[in-house]
Amino acid sequence: MPDVVEHHGVPVLVCDADGASISTVQDALDHLIGAAFHAAEVVAVPAPRLDDRFFDLSTGFAGAILQKFANYRLRLVVVGDIGRHLAASSALPDLVREANRGQDIWFLPDLDALRERLAPDGTGRKAG
Repeated sequence: MPDVVEHHGVPVLVCDADGASISTVQDALDHLIGAAFHAAEVVAVPAPRLDDRFFDLSTGFAGAILQKFANYRLRLVVVGDIGRHLAASSALPDLVREANRGQDIWFLPDLDALRERLAPDGTGRKAG
């Protein structure tokens, strides 16, 4: 069962590492977005829960999931080591770099990094 915790006033759905695999867009809707929709602004999902196709941008799977998060106005944080995926792709490092510059999608090493990112002096807090 995922927990909703608050970091610096931001409700975060922290997904279990041993939860259901996210291998379809419907899985994302059922297990991530549906669980967070009324209780959280941010969904933190462990990287191993995401099917490998998520990290292969040529499949379009990541784009479909990221679009769902945008549609529901939720932020997604992929938590954990994705080094093997970065090494296998020429496009993924660019996506990760650009996403981490923004406000809505982050790829972070752990939950402590997320907590820091959501701090008022972090780069994750929206102004105004």
